[in-house]
Amino acid sequence: MIDNIKILETEILSDNWYILKKITYEYVKKDGSRSTQSRESYDRGNGATILLYNKLQKTVILTRQFRLPTFVNGNESGMLIESCAGLLDKDNAEDCIRRETEEETGYKITDVQKIFEAYMSPGSVTEILYFFIAEYSKEMKVTDGGGLEEEEENIEVLELGIEEAMNMLKSGEIKDAKTIMLLQYIKLNNIL
Repeated sequence: MIDNIKILETEILSDNWYILKKITYEYVKKDGSRSTQSRESYDRGNGATILLYNKLQKTVILTRQFRLPTFVNGNESGMLIESCAGLLDKDNAEDCIRRETEEETGYKITDVQKIFEAYMSPGSVTEILYFFIAEYSKEMKVTDGGGLEEEEENIEVLELGIEEAMNMLKSGEIKDAKTIMLLQYIKLNNIL
């Protein structure tokens, strides 16, 4: 257990895309002694993610897009299958995920259910991700989706049977943590 945490110095290492800081801090350990450490913290803002599901068809909507960090870490194509997600701008998580869902998947949803929130990589990234699920139907499809051209998004929309998606998780075709968490939530709670 640590107590009395005090930030001693914050140095901005990069603010090119998001903000990378080196933070030096001091704290009191359980035995009463003081310790000083420095760590890097990457602040990219908070985000939201959603899994759309159709009870009648027993399907889910996922996306596929190029993710450079996965490419440089061994993903040969760099393509990643994921749940729809986006960063919160100045809006709240629910408004953000409705907007992102329409931009990325083409579905205009209104009723969303927040299921939990989680730090995705707390050793180095500040982001809290808000997790949602929502039921969709064919009538909710208003565009082709694919993301915003001005953001240079090239997103493929996938409609998969829940069993196919779970098998892709088992085979390693789906490796994205937020997507795995959402698929497991749907399965564990017998939503489909």
